[in-house]
Amino acid sequence: MWSKESLFIGGKWVAPATSRVIDVASPSTEEVVGRVPEASAADVDRAVLAARSAFDTGPWPRMTPAERADVLVRVADGLAARADELTQLITSSTGLPITVTQLAHVMMPQFYVRHYADLARTTPLEEYRAGLTGKLHIRQAPVGVVGAIIPWNIPLLATAAKLGAAWAAGCTAVLKPSPETPLDAFVLAEICEAAGMPPGVLNLVPGGAEAGTALVAHPGVDKITFTGSTATGRAIAEACGRTLTGYALELGGNAAAIVLDDAPIGDVAAGLVQSALAANNGQACIAQSRVLVPRSRAAELTDALAAAAREIPVGDPFDPATLVGPLITSRHRERVSDLVASGRAEGATVCAGGGVPAGLERGWYFEPTVLAGVDNGMRVAREEVFGPVVTVISVQDEDEAVAIANDTEYGLSGSVWSADLERAAAVGRRIAAGQIWLNDSFTLDPACPFGGWKNSGTGREGGPEGLHEYLQTQTTFRPAERPQS
Repeated sequence: MWSKESLFIGGKWVAPATSRVIDVASPSTEEVVGRVPEASAADVDRAVLAARSAFDTGPWPRMTPAERADVLVRVADGLAARADELTQLITSSTGLPITVTQLAHVMMPQFYVRHYADLARTTPLEEYRAGLTGKLHIRQAPVGVVGAIIPWNIPLLATAAKLGAAWAAGCTAVLKPSPETPLDAFVLAEICEAAGMPPGVLNLVPGGAEAGTALVAHPGVDKITFTGSTATGRAIAEACGRTLTGYALELGGNAAAIVLDDAPIGDVAAGLVQSALAANNGQACIAQSRVLVPRSRAAELTDALAAAAREIPVGDPFDPATLVGPLITSRHRERVSDLVASGRAEGATVCAGGGVPAGLERGWYFEPTVLAGVDNGMRVAREEVFGPVVTVISVQDEDEAVAIANDTEYGLSGSVWSADLERAAAVGRRIAAGQIWLNDSFTLDPACPFGGWKNSGTGREGGPEGLHEYLQTQTTFRPAERPQS
C-alpha cells in the first residue's frame, strides 16, 4: 500500500497537527490502496502562513518570469520522469482506464505546465500608455497567495491547470486535493522540491470539508480557485464575498449535443459514445449527456447509441482494453442509479445499460446507459448525472434544439453535429456555453480559455486568459515631462 506520513509545508516535510489519516480506496476493488495524513484547520493555517511569507518576503515573486519558467520546465520534466508512477497512482485511486490516465491525466498536465512556462517568458507584464495628464505605467502583478481546491475526477490535470498559471504569474499556493484522490499531489510536491522551487511556493494540505472551509476563510489567502459542484461553488463565492477574497470557479455542466438533420448518424454515435459515456467513466463536467436530435432521426440515432453502448468494454481499469471503469464511490453510484431510475419512472425508456454490469459486483461499476423518450423537464435531464449516462431528446427543428440546449442552469459546454461545418458553427454561436465543439466533443487544449457561463462558474483556465486570472493591475501616474530650459 502506498503511504505518506508528512505534509509538505514551507518547503519541508512536516508532521501533521493531528493523527487523522485519509484511507484511499480503489473504486475497482474497494480495497485501501493508499494512506496519507488528513490536514486539519491548524495545518491549513501553517500552510497559508508559509505561502504568505514566501510571497511577501521570498524570492518567487521577485524572480524574473523567465527564471520562474525555468523552474516550471523542471517541474514538467519531473512529471514526465515519474509518469509511470503517477499513472499507477491515479488509476488506482480514480478507477479511470489506464489509457485515459496516461494521456489525459499524466501527459496533459505536463503540457499545461510547459504552456505556462512559455507564457511566462512571452507575456508582457508592463507597458507605458499615454493619458490626458501624462504617461501611465501599467504593471501586471501577481495576486498573492492562491488556495487551490482540486476535484477527484481530474486531480493532477486540474492542479496543473490552476497552479501552472498561478506559479507563472508569481503567486504562491496552498493545494488541497480531494480526500478521494490525494496521492498524486504528494508526488507533485516531491517533484517541485527536486526542481528547486523555493520554500512555501507549494504547500500541500489534503483533506475534506474542514480543510476546505479553513482555506477559503483564511485572511492570508488572496484568491481561491475551485473545481467542483455548483452547490459548493456558491458556498465558496458567498464566503469570499464576505471578505472580498478573489475567486475562480469551474463548476457543473449539463451539456447538450445538437444533432442536425444532415449529420452522419454513425459518426455522431461513435463520437458521443466517447464523450458522453466513455470519457472519464462519464464523470466529466463537459460530458455531452443530453442529445437533441430531430424526431425523424431519433430512432436511428438511439439504436446506434444503444448498440455502441453495449459494446463498450467495462472492467478492470488496469486492462488497456477497458474503456469504462468504475465510478468513484459507492455513494456516487447510488446517485447515478437513482437518476436513471427517476427517468424510467417519469416515462423514459432504458435502451441500453441501466444497472450494475454482470460479473462486476465488486467495485462501483455502472453500465454505459442510454435513455430514450426523455423530456427536458425530467430530473435525469435537469441535473448533472456525472456518470456514463446519455439521454436522447427528440426535437422538431433546429430552433427547438437550441432552446432546449439553453434551458438549463449550466453553461459549460455543448456540441453541434452536421455535415455542413459552417452550419454547425452558426448553431454553436447560439448556445450559451463557454466551449463549443463541432463534430467532436472532448478535446483538451492548454491554449483554450476553459470555463463556464451561468451556473457553470466564473473565470478561465488555460491560455493567456488563465494566466491573467492570477494577475492584478497597478497603474503609476507619471507627470508630464517639462521641456528642458
